[in-house]
Amino acid sequence: MVRLPDRSGSRSTHRPGGPRARHVADHARATRKRRTLDAAGGAGGHTDPAEPKRTGRLRSALTGRSVAGQVFVLQVVIVLLLVVAAVVSLYLQVRHDSTQEARRRSVAVAQAFANAPGTREALSSPRPTVILQPRAEAARKATGVDFIVVMNTDGIRYTHPKPNRIGKKFVGTIAPALAGKTVVEEINGTIGRLDQAVVPVKAPDGKVVGLVSAGVTTRNIGGAANRQLPLVLLAAAVALALATGGTALVSRRLLRQTHGLGPHEMTRMYEHHDAVLHAVREGVLIATGEGRLLLANDEAHRLLDLPEDAEGRHVLELGLPADTADLLASGRVATDEVHLVKDRLLAVNQRPTDVQGGPPGSVATLRDSTELRALSGRAEAARERLEMLYDAGVGIGTSLDVTRTAQELAELAVPRFADFATVDLFDAVLDGGQPEAVTPLRRTAVSGIRDDAPLYPVGRQLSFVDTSPQARSLRSEQAVLEPDLDLAMGWHAQDLERTAQVVDYGIHSLITVPLRAGSLVLGVVSFWRSEKPEPFDTEELALAEELVARAAISIDNARRYTREHSMAVTLQRSLLPRRLPEQSALDIAYRYLPAQAGVGGDWFDVLPLSGARVALVVGDVVGHGLHAAATMGRLRTAVHNFSALDLPPDELVALLDELVARIDQDEAAYDGNAPITGATCLYAIYDPVARSCTVARAGHPPPALVRPDGSVTFPDVPAGPPLGLGGLPFETAELELEEGSRLVLYTDGLVENRHRDIDEGLDMLRGALERAGKSPEETCRSVLEAQLPSRPSDDVALIVARTRALPADRVAEWDVPPDPAAVSGVRAALNRQLERWGLDELAFTTELILSELVTNAIRYGADPIHVRVLFDRTLICEVFDSSSTSPHLRYAAMTDEGGRGLFLVAQLAERWGTRYTPAGKVIWAEQPLP
Repeated sequence: MVRLPDRSGSRSTHRPGGPRARHVADHARATRKRRTLDAAGGAGGHTDPAEPKRTGRLRSALTGRSVAGQVFVLQVVIVLLLVVAAVVSLYLQVRHDSTQEARRRSVAVAQAFANAPGTREALSSPRPTVILQPRAEAARKATGVDFIVVMNTDGIRYTHPKPNRIGKKFVGTIAPALAGKTVVEEINGTIGRLDQAVVPVKAPDGKVVGLVSAGVTTRNIGGAANRQLPLVLLAAAVALALATGGTALVSRRLLRQTHGLGPHEMTRMYEHHDAVLHAVREGVLIATGEGRLLLANDEAHRLLDLPEDAEGRHVLELGLPADTADLLASGRVATDEVHLVKDRLLAVNQRPTDVQGGPPGSVATLRDSTELRALSGRAEAARERLEMLYDAGVGIGTSLDVTRTAQELAELAVPRFADFATVDLFDAVLDGGQPEAVTPLRRTAVSGIRDDAPLYPVGRQLSFVDTSPQARSLRSEQAVLEPDLDLAMGWHAQDLERTAQVVDYGIHSLITVPLRAGSLVLGVVSFWRSEKPEPFDTEELALAEELVARAAISIDNARRYTREHSMAVTLQRSLLPRRLPEQSALDIAYRYLPAQAGVGGDWFDVLPLSGARVALVVGDVVGHGLHAAATMGRLRTAVHNFSALDLPPDELVALLDELVARIDQDEAAYDGNAPITGATCLYAIYDPVARSCTVARAGHPPPALVRPDGSVTFPDVPAGPPLGLGGLPFETAELELEEGSRLVLYTDGLVENRHRDIDEGLDMLRGALERAGKSPEETCRSVLEAQLPSRPSDDVALIVARTRALPADRVAEWDVPPDPAAVSGVRAALNRQLERWGLDELAFTTELILSELVTNAIRYGADPIHVRVLFDRTLICEVFDSSSTSPHLRYAAMTDEGGRGLFLVAQLAERWGTRYTPAGKVIWAEQPLP
């Protein structure tokens, strides 16, 4: 290549035969001459000889004979079209807005008049027109509508702006309004084309007793739009003037920036830029839309080794590598696309030239990035690995589920690191236990770029042979790399048939990494490669170890959570009632639903009491986990024990309050950071003889009561403080329950959560109970379907008890005078009653029991004395007296004359005991029926 010196002493890089250097010099001289003349005219006040020429150019530009003039004319036309379009659209929008405003005003006026005081009463009066016509006309003038018409449900007008229209049929649609809806329509009415609204007038019970219509004529709507038209046109004219002035300024600036250069001068300027183009150290190629090379600068010739006659030839004929030639011929957009040309890595950027109306084709730039690419490739690989490790930290372990965490690890590795990934865990890990090397593993997770790989499926139990990479990883607790599975005889020994299928499938390289969490090995992870021909290397082995190490922590956390959750669930289930006891007072259905987040402390119980009574209890311990479940078990056991004492509800709740306070004190003494227990409880006793229910609660939601007629109430039961606070007494409420009533007890998880407060929950519960069927099972199902979200955040305990009453013919009562001689009369009455009940077999034992109880009451008790015998699931004898002294069972000495009565009662009866009442005590005994 020959380089020619120019006049300034610089060197040109043009090839021989081109006039570029001479043109550059001529252009420079012309430019210097023009600047000299400009400076002379400005400094000395002389007239610029070129001024008439520039004035002519400006005139030519404005007449459209130049590029600037054509731009001016085109922009004026475009602005004019835009202004016309804006005026038309604005006019149409004004009409549309006016119509919408008219409709809204019609609806508002009609609704206001329909709901106005006296309108409904006037419709039912003997002469509605006399009352409503003045009001309608006054409202019409005040609101600006064209009419307000009041009509009856048959559409006969009571009012109208034209009195002669009163009493005639309304023109319009009224059927939807008679159904209670609002109608808006456009019709041809008695006063012209109009938009009108029809609204109903409703009685307090919701019945439609009349209709009110208001409307505005289309003439008034159009008039509003026409009044705004002059303002719109004025604004359009101003916009057109401003746009035209701006366009003229732009055209003049364009003319001034080109300096009035002619074609010859523009050519010289192009060649000046052409010289600069060949001097840059970056290859530049310009091709036509058909793929022919228009221009290639000197750097492009050097980088691509182009022939001298490359310009004008098709890029596919220049001997370039196929991928590079295809890119240049296609003209597609490329950004830093790397191509190998001989021993160079070239970064190619390509853009089309016709994006903004230019000629079809493309321009490409080339940079030699061989060394830069090598460095950036390693940096990119390192960045991708760091990004994958970061994603592993945030993407693995999103749930405390072992299987899900293992699947997240497998999905993260594919396809970013491997083509297939498998996770095998010991069976004990899946259940939350300690892994044992002697137990088999189970395929827990599989992920791959395809689903037809011949790898072991999920759920398959595996026992790896000692020579397999997986077994070596588990034994040594180190990662194992098998670069070529076709030659890995130890791996083939695992399963000759399946390993052959894996190799035939194209999987050729393997990394196995033990899942190690501290001193525990939870399983093994295998990464398989098939798509990339290169095997795994030592750097990828280190990356696999780091990836699995991060995942092992999450899997171990999930294992620990599974173990604790299983223990808590087992404990909780062992503490809750397995089945309900047999009793005749209540038909009971119940539900217990644990929270999704963990085990809670909700509990319930059904406890048969003496005298055919039944106690219902529902409680809730604050918090979740083992602590809450254990506390719940202690409270449930305490309720069982306290209920055996036949205590009233308020006294039993008070004892529970003391127990919870003592639990808190013991735990605080043992561990200063122990949480305060906190619990709520509701205790109710139902008596089927008196059909009454006594209820006490400690910070618990109130019970719901569904009467036989379906009405739902929440009885006013004094709330009382939560258990453990102490210092305040508890009160009871006495409820009279009809037979067939349903008493609904529940915990706060049913009516309260983070999305709704308890008042809203109680309203929803009321609605669910009103819609529920009459049986307790149907009630439970309806309540849970209406109240519970898909994933409840708190435990829910629910009991529905339908009351029964003990028939009067199964109750026998006698008053006993305080005379030992009266015992014989009681025995005789008892025999007669047992004969009527068909219980003659129990006559002898019942006589002995009742005789001893009545004799004790006469001897040691106080008046009045009352006997009651109940025929239920058992035969129950009860003796009431007003003394608070309780008898005690004891062994009588050989010389004692008495003291054997209660011993006989205890031997003959299945159960016996004492309960206290406000008026004294009751000694009772139960016998099983024959």
